[in-house]
Amino acid sequence: MIMPIRQFQAHRMHAPRDFKAIADEPLCVEIGAGKGKHALLFSREHPNQKLIAVERTREKFLAMQKQHAIEGQQNLEPINADALPWVVHSLFPKQVEQFFILYPNPEPHNPAQRWLNMPFFEFLLSRLKTDGTVTLASNIPSYIDEAEQQLLQVWTLPFVKEKIPATSARTHFEVKYLERGELCQQLVITKPADYQTRFDTFMPLQGQNPSKED
Repeated sequence: MIMPIRQFQAHRMHAPRDFKAIADEPLCVEIGAGKGKHALLFSREHPNQKLIAVERTREKFLAMQKQHAIEGQQNLEPINADALPWVVHSLFPKQVEQFFILYPNPEPHNPAQRWLNMPFFEFLLSRLKTDGTVTLASNIPSYIDEAEQQLLQVWTLPFVKEKIPATSARTHFEVKYLERGELCQQLVITKPADYQTRFDTFMPLQGQNPSKED
């Protein structure tokens, strides 16, 4: 299958600072975990599933780390890193059971940086197990509508569109938006058995930086 989107340059990704490799074992990954409200909740409710919660902003990461130290879930690992290089250097093909991308920056002035508009999304899909899911949530209807069109026209992936109930409280943003009476929605995207990407055999870089020739 040829994707109608330019190919992500995975081999050019520099390793995150203080990079530590992970084992090739089943896990879930939250991208942009913020202060960790969802990550802590998920790991409490799913003690048999490992979750890695990636947050780029140091202040938010430290807040998550502090709360995790209090709660002590053994199946949760907070990581302070930019998600793109971390995913490329860490994750193995078809390793991830679930990705969570909850209330990402809508990038109003840079649509190319929205998750389903990025070439990186193809790489992300290569890390997902067969029948694994990506959950993308937003309080911005146009963001969800655009993502829906991308799934239909570019990624050709099955998905379910859901309205998030007013009682939900997975993230601090979600609580705030629902209290305001805003419409919060999510797309739960599934990877079919026959789905292929250009990165299906790409192994994690595991801290190896690109050579100067690259």
